[in-house]
Amino acid sequence: MERRTFLHRIGSILAVLGVTEAEWLTLGNRYYQALAQPSPRKLALLIGINQYPKIPALSGCLTDVELQRELLIHRFGFQGSDILTLTEEQASREFIEAAFLDHLGKQAKRDDVVVFHFSGYGSRVKLETSPDTMQNALVSANVSHKPQNDKIVNYILEETLLLLLRSLPTDRVTAVLDTSYYAPTPVLGLKSRALQESVAKLTAEELDFLQQLKTQKLSSTPIVLTATSESKQSAREGIFSGFSAGLFTYALTQYLWEFTPSTTIQVALSHVENSLSKLGSKQQPALLSSKKNQDITSLLPDSIIGAEGVVTAIEEDGKTVHLWLAGLPPQVLLYYGVNSRFTLATTEQLVLRSRTGLTAKAQIAKIEGANSLQVGQLVQEAVRVLPRNINLTIALDTGLERIERVDATSAFAAFSRMSTVVVGEKPADYVFGKLQEIPSRYGLFSLGGELIPNTTGEIGEAVKLTAQKLEPKLSTLLAAKLWRLTENQGSSRLALKATLEIISGISPQVVMQRQTVRTFKPETSIKKSLPTAVVPIGSQMQYRVENQSNRPVYLILVGLNNNHTAIAFYPWETPQEPNTVDTKPLLKEVVIAPGETLTLPQTNGASEWVISGPASECEQQLIFSTAPFSGTLAALNIAKYSPTEERPIAPLLNPLDVAQALLQDLHLKTEMNGTAADSYILDVNNWASLSFSFQVV
Repeated sequence: MERRTFLHRIGSILAVLGVTEAEWLTLGNRYYQALAQPSPRKLALLIGINQYPKIPALSGCLTDVELQRELLIHRFGFQGSDILTLTEEQASREFIEAAFLDHLGKQAKRDDVVVFHFSGYGSRVKLETSPDTMQNALVSANVSHKPQNDKIVNYILEETLLLLLRSLPTDRVTAVLDTSYYAPTPVLGLKSRALQESVAKLTAEELDFLQQLKTQKLSSTPIVLTATSESKQSAREGIFSGFSAGLFTYALTQYLWEFTPSTTIQVALSHVENSLSKLGSKQQPALLSSKKNQDITSLLPDSIIGAEGVVTAIEEDGKTVHLWLAGLPPQVLLYYGVNSRFTLATTEQLVLRSRTGLTAKAQIAKIEGANSLQVGQLVQEAVRVLPRNINLTIALDTGLERIERVDATSAFAAFSRMSTVVVGEKPADYVFGKLQEIPSRYGLFSLGGELIPNTTGEIGEAVKLTAQKLEPKLSTLLAAKLWRLTENQGSSRLALKATLEIISGISPQVVMQRQTVRTFKPETSIKKSLPTAVVPIGSQMQYRVENQSNRPVYLILVGLNNNHTAIAFYPWETPQEPNTVDTKPLLKEVVIAPGETLTLPQTNGASEWVISGPASECEQQLIFSTAPFSGTLAALNIAKYSPTEERPIAPLLNPLDVAQALLQDLHLKTEMNGTAADSYILDVNNWASLSFSFQVV
């Protein structure tokens, strides 16, 4: 497109923004100065829209843009001047398409790296050329062609975007679309990024532009990552600690901070999907590409060292630094406590003093010799401080009447370690609301709107009674929340690898593999494309665990089965005198010596682990420590088990006691200056926690 045409197309938008053509040219010079840089260059166009006219606002799209921008600059070596962001009213259809052509199309050359990101609403729209089919489309900031005419919409067809991406002269193109096209009704819990299907027409300019693109030479095969894999899934955004964000963008960028993406995209998406399920969403991210087993070669980091964050500013005293902490697991960030510690590549330690959202202030613990602290330095987790008094937070759905909310609040207040909020106002773990199909029944839902099994009341049952019956289930869910807070696959310094396998067939079939990424050389990281994490009912399973560290490690396994009830691995020890009356079976420590590989459970008929129904999702946490789990085993031993229940992986009867004992066993027993007594202190050198989620079918 000619530059004259480009300026003409965006003229109306510039007028709205109060920017003259001369000012735009000056603004554009920043991007053209980058042309003098040697190839390959790295270019990005990031788009986020929260505010739409006449449509309920979204709240996480601008954070998504910030998450991507900080990641690209500090982890992947993009120059800030090569990243163009369009937000809110800037992100009109005309401006998006023109900026794509001018910023990416005109500048990108062969072997350059290009990233495109969109966060905002998606929808489906009918085309006059094929009135019987609906097309996916991105909703731009100027939704309607003219404010007074809702019949003509300013959407960008997904097909248009894909053709634009394919028209670029480089094959190193990655696009991230944090949107969806099918709007659920009603939306329970997390906000959905999809509008209802539209019977409106697309603008003639958009259709002409699409036809124009179809005549162009298409040389690129872009990697397009989408927030959902099925048309009826919703891309959701969540409320976190002081900010909102798209679940997909947050999970993806967090993964890319901590991990070196030398794996295939399918493996990366497996990790992201695992994170999404912990955030309460069943959305499954997808790769739109004809290529199989693609790796993320278009996004190779400047440094192979992963990180939990980066130094973004240094105060005048030279000892206080500002941090961006987007590399911490999302479920951990909310509880990340003062006095947590990070290390720099220069071995200095930073002590966390305060945190607001994704940003924090820290102080250098001690300065040895010259202070080499610099903006842009990556920081890695060293010590995690967590409060002991963590609650489970239940969000009350806005569909409840006022008196129903009052009664539910009263019922939940009677439980220890429970708190309530209104949906959409503060971070929460689950939603309490009415069943859509039977409004006279109440139940507990995930933040993504999925009903938690065995949590519904009877038809016509009082809200207070339904809530009171939930106490055992809520205790289990709080326990699961606590053991998820131990996850540190990215930051652990214990060299461990665990593989989940189906062993029903002739040879083991790998379902999923996890390893502590900071302890292995890049070439040993998981590169093969693992099968989708799906396990048929009736499968015999095992974990294969490799201890590649130089210390013995102890092991505990806890989790939620497909009924959302707690389970644990019980390392039973046969008594020396089995004929003795009332001899209680004992539990022994599971310990793996340095360099050894252990299968869990041991492969013999008496200790086999077989997956039973119903079809649903299972989540398990493998937790390792250099110290024995004496308190955890004691808590496991308290429950009364009959000899017939002595299976290796069995129901956990006192999950909250076990979860608290687990954290206490991991807790660093030595004092740390200034850290409150009501905190758990976890050292990355002493523990590792790997998460496995898989679908039972």
